[in-house]
Amino acid sequence: MATIFTKIINGTIPSHKIAEDEHHFSFFDINPIAEGHTLVVPKKETDYFFDLSEQEMHGMMDFAKKVAAGIDEALEPLRTGIIVQGLEVPHAHVHLVPLYTQTQPMALGHNVKVSEERMKELAQKISKTVQL
Repeated sequence: MATIFTKIINGTIPSHKIAEDEHHFSFFDINPIAEGHTLVVPKKETDYFFDLSEQEMHGMMDFAKKVAAGIDEALEPLRTGIIVQGLEVPHAHVHLVPLYTQTQPMALGHNVKVSEERMKELAQKISKTVQL
């Protein structure tokens, strides 16, 4: 059965897409811990991050680096952090979290409210800066 992330990749479930290439997809987390909180996933379903082949893991992190650069350029946080937790959905993924202050919580579950309109605005802004 397809994961929720595969359904998002296939367009069955709507998302705020940030970037996509042949093997990867990035989109906003629906429960963000900061404005611009983005998920990066491989298009190939693999449950556990460390079950990705070395090549797949390197490719995913290269893609994530480009998305993070786009977040940095578009939103100008102090930096963009990364979380690899992988318990919420059985599909390997990383969280890219813009850090706007030195004391900002960097843990899933510390959600912030971001309106649908703001999510759309931020997604468009970041998408324009990601260079694949």
